[in-house]
Amino acid sequence: MSTVRALPVVGDERGDLRIDALHERLERSLAELESAVIAFSGGVDSSVVAALAARALGARALAVTAVSPALASGELEGARAVATVIGVEHVVITTDELGREGYRRNARDRCYHCKTELYGELSALASARGYSVLLSGANADDRGDWRPGLRAASEHQVRHPLLEAGAGKDDVRALARRLGVPSAEKPASPCLASRLPYGTRVEPGTLAQVDRAEHAVRALGYPVLRVRHHDDLGKLELPAADLERALAPAAREAIAAALREAGYARTAIDLEPLRSGSLNEGFRPPSDEPTPRLA
Repeated sequence: MSTVRALPVVGDERGDLRIDALHERLERSLAELESAVIAFSGGVDSSVVAALAARALGARALAVTAVSPALASGELEGARAVATVIGVEHVVITTDELGREGYRRNARDRCYHCKTELYGELSALASARGYSVLLSGANADDRGDWRPGLRAASEHQVRHPLLEAGAGKDDVRALARRLGVPSAEKPASPCLASRLPYGTRVEPGTLAQVDRAEHAVRALGYPVLRVRHHDDLGKLELPAADLERALAPAAREAIAAALREAGYARTAIDLEPLRSGSLNEGFRPPSDEPTPRLA
């Protein structure tokens, strides 16, 4: 358990008064809560919510990280390190989204089933320990993508402080820097199931194979990446800044060897740069998909 303490605010380099006002508004609104459990991945969004809740609520804030086969290697250790720095009490639970057929079927609503499992477990924990509110790190930019997990959040009365305040990703990173949150520049790291095309069943062995492949390529010096799983083909996506280096003959062979070692018979490097949410490109969400609950 980490020691609960107030994280000191560091100056915003640009003196951004809007970020100052956003910070004050968020902390003031969180201070009105009796207590809170934060769904905490250690990524920048949930870390900012946890840091602000720790400042506003002290020991009445609890950050909870869920562990399952869909969590990439190193993510739990990263979350623990962030929790220690921001001074929030931190616990780890296990979730069983793989026990849900809707999740394993991997249709476009997969995240709904995942978040239903997560928020169900968090609700039970909060009830057992006497915490009043569940918080997530969803931000205002999440409205622009297909996010069925927000429907699960609404069904469990989860609050989204960043989204409610209109804070987008750039705002969140500015807040993280201002608060000294160590994951301020951390790239997004969605669950391993997001590497599987919709319709490909989510199985523990497949998730483990993707994790092995990404760990092996990361060890070659590519910190930001995705390995998309297409049966026996492992396709690597990299940011534009790393593509030229990766396509050099020696580097390309090293990457191919790493992917083959992870179990892929065929390998490829996507010539298009990595883009988050690429599996949703061209998809139009159902018109009856509910909007997130706002306080």
